[in-house]
Amino acid sequence: MNFWHKVRERPPDLYICLALLLAIFATYAQVRHFAFINYDDTAFVTNNPHVRTGISVENLRWALTSGETFNWFPLTRISEMLDGQVFGLRSGWHHLENVVWHALATLFLFAFLRRATRAPGRSALVAFLFALHPLHVESVAWVAERKDVLGAFFWFLTLWAYVWYTERPLTIRYLLVLLCFCLGLMSKPMVVSLPFVLMLLDVWPLRRCSPKTPRLKEKIPFFVLSAAVSVTAFLAQRSGGSVQALTAIPLGLRIENALVSYVVYIGKMLWPAGLAVFYPYPKELPIWQPILAAVAIAGISTLALRSLRQRPYFAVGWFWYVVTLLPVIGLVQVGDQARADRYMYLPMVGLLIVLVWGLHDVTIPLAASRGRKSAVILEYTTTAIAVAMCLAAAAVTWVQLGYWRNSESLFVHAIEVTGGSYLAHYNLGMALEKTPSRLPQAIAEYESALLMKPDSPEIFNNFGIALAKVPGRLPEAIAAYRAALRFQPEFPMALNNLGNALMEIPGHAMEAIGEFEAALRIWPDNAGLHYNLANALLGIGQAPEAIAEYQAALRLRPNFAEAHNNLGMALANVEGRLPQAIQEFEAALRIQPGYAEARHNLDEARLKLSGRVK
Repeated sequence: MNFWHKVRERPPDLYICLALLLAIFATYAQVRHFAFINYDDTAFVTNNPHVRTGISVENLRWALTSGETFNWFPLTRISEMLDGQVFGLRSGWHHLENVVWHALATLFLFAFLRRATRAPGRSALVAFLFALHPLHVESVAWVAERKDVLGAFFWFLTLWAYVWYTERPLTIRYLLVLLCFCLGLMSKPMVVSLPFVLMLLDVWPLRRCSPKTPRLKEKIPFFVLSAAVSVTAFLAQRSGGSVQALTAIPLGLRIENALVSYVVYIGKMLWPAGLAVFYPYPKELPIWQPILAAVAIAGISTLALRSLRQRPYFAVGWFWYVVTLLPVIGLVQVGDQARADRYMYLPMVGLLIVLVWGLHDVTIPLAASRGRKSAVILEYTTTAIAVAMCLAAAAVTWVQLGYWRNSESLFVHAIEVTGGSYLAHYNLGMALEKTPSRLPQAIAEYESALLMKPDSPEIFNNFGIALAKVPGRLPEAIAAYRAALRFQPEFPMALNNLGNALMEIPGHAMEAIGEFEAALRIWPDNAGLHYNLANALLGIGQAPEAIAEYQAALRLRPNFAEAHNNLGMALANVEGRLPQAIQEFEAALRIQPGYAEARHNLDEARLKLSGRVK
């Protein structure tokens, strides 16, 4: 008896699920020691006030309506806020949460394939390869990619529910499928391609192709929802400036890169070497590459269509890959990357189906044509190949995971793999800048980034921050801030940093105040800007104006200990307001009990109030 038939008869599904969970958590266990990454984790978690403060009515409203970070995925935002509520900023727990969602997605992938195909052995192998493949490290080990694992969970839950619905088409079951799909769309817009996959599943393995069986009509609500979310995502990305104009990346180059990427992703799946967090976009491609890629894609597609009757899994798996990758293949270019490992999280499943069911189709005829002894040998050989594939994937994944332990290791590896990109040098510079002794290295990384992207206001701004920390280089820092503002005049943080730098130069306080005020006109809800303006006003003796700005900062951020302390200092110098000053010092100490300056100021104010200090 063939191996695949024995697998179908013997291991209960529960054992397969337990083995999947064990394999996933054993492989990904090291993430519990990983830090947040300074690429998107800051915007999504560490510097996001809604995530940091957890669940509230206001934060839920923001999650449901916000287009920040150029996307609309409210369920992902709520998931991150729950982490903030429960775990705070303990990064290991955020990482483990991603692993949990990855594990749940894997279980439902297996459950969906098992129910749809009645082939537990093949379904298990697809699930194991999905769970352990190195291309998925980026989606799981990167906290900001919570949307990948959460979206995949609802994707596979939707497919499982759809198979359940087709077994007995009831309205309640149909509505459950639609609900799961909606939750997926609210997790990641890439789920918009799922209705096309439902159409493919009708061909195989569900074989709902009879003309009397409605297929397209029941998918209309799914397509309508996909179209609505696609438009919403595009508008959010374009409003944030993340959609590249055709003048930046010509359409011809986009098409060439898309064709090449389809082939490169297949190569990365089969031989996952040289993986990096960022692949720089090529300025041009040798013409033979897109031509060969187009020929390969057309050839495989033709072969898939011709094999539709005999090997329908081939066509379904291949077009699953092509269709699900289409939203992120780069025809509408979002960001500066040529491609990304995370984009293969869902599309790879189609290729895995082709690979695993193809392996089965090869072994069945071979086993049938040989004697019993040879069939047994072939059975164990097939088993060994399947196990070896999973073990090799797990081993490479373990190594790849190590690069994600912190920002420095991640971007050093990216530079080694890709030969360097502006983004890798820039983010490495930000990581190095946190250590005072490594400021020269950080400055060198920023300089490398600027050589590759000399028109980047963000790089100039951070370059200025690093220079300002080096004695004697403040004039260079000011020049860097001014360069950032030449490229982006309404850049509030560059205006703020320029104001802080000018405050260090005697006689430039009024100019600094002008920069702070310009920043606040752009970003009036930033507590830090109000605080810096207040400090500047207090420095030139405008206490009433400074008090108003400190109070504005505290309305926006009530737990701002430094603002409470400095407001107390301003009030202490206004006749009759010493009791209020004491209240502010006490508030600062309630927030930050070890705040030495606030403790000293409180003691001084109490002595002065008691009449012992004249």
